[in-house]
Amino acid sequence: MANKPEIEHIDDHFFKYHIDFDRISITDEIGAVCVSRPTNPTGNVLTDSEIKKLSTLAAANNVPLIIDNAYGTPFPNIIFTEAEPLWNENTIVIMSLSKLGLPGTRTGIVIANEEVISMVSQVNAVINLSPGSMGAAIAADLVRSGKIIDLSRNVIMPFYKKKADKAVEQLLEELKGVDFHIHKPEGAIFLWLWFPDLPITNAELYQRLKDRGVLVVPGHYFFPGLTEKWQHKNECIRVNYSRDEDTVTKGLRIIAEEVKRAYDSV
Repeated sequence: MANKPEIEHIDDHFFKYHIDFDRISITDEIGAVCVSRPTNPTGNVLTDSEIKKLSTLAAANNVPLIIDNAYGTPFPNIIFTEAEPLWNENTIVIMSLSKLGLPGTRTGIVIANEEVISMVSQVNAVINLSPGSMGAAIAADLVRSGKIIDLSRNVIMPFYKKKADKAVEQLLEELKGVDFHIHKPEGAIFLWLWFPDLPITNAELYQRLKDRGVLVVPGHYFFPGLTEKWQHKNECIRVNYSRDEDTVTKGLRIIAEEVKRAYDSV
């Protein structure tokens, strides 16, 4: 089950999604409440208030709150706003070492109560006869010494913040005169672009960009469970800004050219 978010317009070119708690209804067939913080694809970070309200709601309905924290605090801390980590006995926090420069190992970390951890261990024993330990071995000293926090705060986060700021600055320049909006970049490694009343679908925009060697992800794929018609789904794209500077600069320029061409064709 999924629901539309509330949309806060911050200024002419920035917006932010918020949870619309009036739309949330936890019925008997729902077994968990799941969120990511920061999110892929938008880079949205649920506020501390939102995450606490979700925690209370989940506990009241006797279902766990699952938080995908692959980009979040305290590590890898690809997060550009204030956010306090949350955990309690009813919460399952999923973390990853893949964003710490270990993409090939993709070592996952599960933080939960003892009963859940026991079940996860049993599942791993069945589906992974020889689970990879390289990532855990590499990261063990970083975690034990606490250096993983310093690395996340002072190396990883500033690196991606600089790249996000530069990408936003270029888009604001390249798309002058176009009615477009960027989800407030609060974390992760993506920009979420919204083009209201886009004359073509985001799927067609994707194809035009692909033909020019630029890959984005059409936004309509990121609304699973939302069955009602909503034009907004077809007006958004996800852009990854984590590549090298020249590649990102060239890609954003081509995106701007194709978006302008689409609007000019009307």
